[in-house]
Amino acid sequence: MGNSLKAIAAFVPSDECQKYLLEDLEEMPVDKMVDLSGRQLRRLPPHICSFRELVKLYLSDNNLNSLPPELEQLQNLQILALDFNNFKVLPLVVCTLKQLCILYLGNNKLCSLPLELRLLQNLKTLWIESNCLQCLPEVVCELSLLKTLHAGSNALRTLPAQLRCLQELRTIWLSGNLLSEFPPVLLDMPFLEVIDVDRNSIRFFPSLAHLPGLKLVIYDHNPCRNAPKVAKGVRRVGRWSEETPEPRKRSGAVIEITLDEKPSPPPATKPEPE
Repeated sequence: MGNSLKAIAAFVPSDECQKYLLEDLEEMPVDKMVDLSGRQLRRLPPHICSFRELVKLYLSDNNLNSLPPELEQLQNLQILALDFNNFKVLPLVVCTLKQLCILYLGNNKLCSLPLELRLLQNLKTLWIESNCLQCLPEVVCELSLLKTLHAGSNALRTLPAQLRCLQELRTIWLSGNLLSEFPPVLLDMPFLEVIDVDRNSIRFFPSLAHLPGLKLVIYDHNPCRNAPKVAKGVRRVGRWSEETPEPRKRSGAVIEITLDEKPSPPPATKPEPE
């Protein structure tokens, strides 16, 4: 019954309905965090933006497609979660929040990212998975402190060469895209620790043994004919990984190797800033 009432209230933009959805959130929380996830909100009430000391704002799993200009007042915000909404474009007001360290934009309808995103020079974690991106926006390559990039489940076919400029990048998740070859730019990024290209269309893997920082490469569910070569101690997850040898040809036939078990995907829980 409670969920039904919230669903009805979400469609009625009256002050009373908004108050019900927010459960009387009228004062700045002591922990400087507001979590309005799953409230079926269609708009963010502007009074939330009066909490100027707010550090974390979770708006996941709502019906948002815009944000009020008053959001610019939250200049202390470090974490903003906008995933699982209806954004077709990223509201430019987000790009005014220069203290942001973590930004969640996954599971929306984004086809691009604005150039103003380059203003977020403190951003360390960017999740843009499950959108409508056909190419990785080059503006991402200007986020010099970025450490984690999750761009899985889009329609990426290539990665821009400028990505090598992100020398702080340690983890890149690219599963569920349309990559037909291993992105060459990743071969020039020796600081990468985790590379995930699971569920693409890669048929051949170059050697990754020259990447000194690499700790884990996930390449399962690709129509590949070889496993990527890696340095000693690097874990591979996919066909012919460290537990089993690559197939040998016998009389023109290829011995089938059982697929290795894939580890858990990136954590569902949202990490805290460092």
